[in-house]
Amino acid sequence: MNIGELFDATADAADAVPSLTIRRPDDWHIHLRDGGMLKAVLPFTAAQFARGIVMPNLVPPVTSVADATAYRERIMAARPDGSDFQPLMTCYLTDHTRPDEIERGFAERAWIAAKLYPAGATTNAHHGVTDLVALAPVLERMEKIGMPVLIHGESTDPSVDIFDREEVFMEKSLLPLLKRHQGLKAVIEHVTTSGTVDIVRAHAPRVAGTVTPHHLVINRTSIFQGGLRPHLYCLPVAKRESHRLALRKAVTSGESCFMIGTDTAPHVRGAKEAECCSAGIFGGVTALQTYVQVFDEEGALDRFEAFASLNGARFHGLEPNKGTLTLLKRPSSVLSAVPVDEKEVVVFRGGEVLPWSIGRVKA
Repeated sequence: MNIGELFDATADAADAVPSLTIRRPDDWHIHLRDGGMLKAVLPFTAAQFARGIVMPNLVPPVTSVADATAYRERIMAARPDGSDFQPLMTCYLTDHTRPDEIERGFAERAWIAAKLYPAGATTNAHHGVTDLVALAPVLERMEKIGMPVLIHGESTDPSVDIFDREEVFMEKSLLPLLKRHQGLKAVIEHVTTSGTVDIVRAHAPRVAGTVTPHHLVINRTSIFQGGLRPHLYCLPVAKRESHRLALRKAVTSGESCFMIGTDTAPHVRGAKEAECCSAGIFGGVTALQTYVQVFDEEGALDRFEAFASLNGARFHGLEPNKGTLTLLKRPSSVLSAVPVDEKEVVVFRGGEVLPWSIGRVKA
């Protein structure tokens, strides 16, 4: 399957319509799952992004060097023919993570970061960390070796309103953590509030923030527009319109502390349209088209390459990609769902006609 078949774009269309060519971008937060789901969704990420940080919340989670190495091999085997996509692996932190294993995996490049889920915060996070203070030996070792921690920043206290959980986590957990570990590199994943935007800015360059495409175009009202829309439910949940607007200003500002992190998180339709809906939005198909649309609407196309292709590489100490990707300002139709075995995953913005298309990729 080639990129034209995936995205309804042709290699020579850039000559006929306005276009934007950037260095090949990276996705610094993806969920690829495993098995049949991995094979179904990986081609869409691999067609858009040269590299991607892969989340470790499998069942069971990726907690060891051996786990990460084996998972990476499965991803490499699932790549479409001719794909050069490179998965960048992560370690799932638990209360039992050992500093020596963290350092060994980082030294061997089995992983480039560790993921911190507060226990129970999101999908398959029940093995996560219950006490951030007790995690100090691991974080101290990461601080020493320059290994970043990727943080799902939400309180898991059931008494905290779901729309306030990011704000409460930042105040009660993240800021004290950053104060205790003043040399620790950290990424605040899927930023959703203006307050978290301010925290990222205040602690840059050792702190960065990823922002998803869906949090740039939906707010919390969208989830209930005309009825309950389960395919727009994710964690952290979308917030008020004022926060959405703050996110758009942040990512289009040109500041190097913000970068792509799609948090593309596929679940089969039955898991989303269930009595207890799974959290996650499958944005991997329409990610770049959505991001570039936002930058276009904000009059900031000249800043898109930095957000998509440079900021994350710089933060993680990697060279920018050598190749290029061209985006076309030409309407394109989006498939509504991706088949997975005998089921399907609903695509974010699926069935819509988007104003931008993905054109040619040059490695």
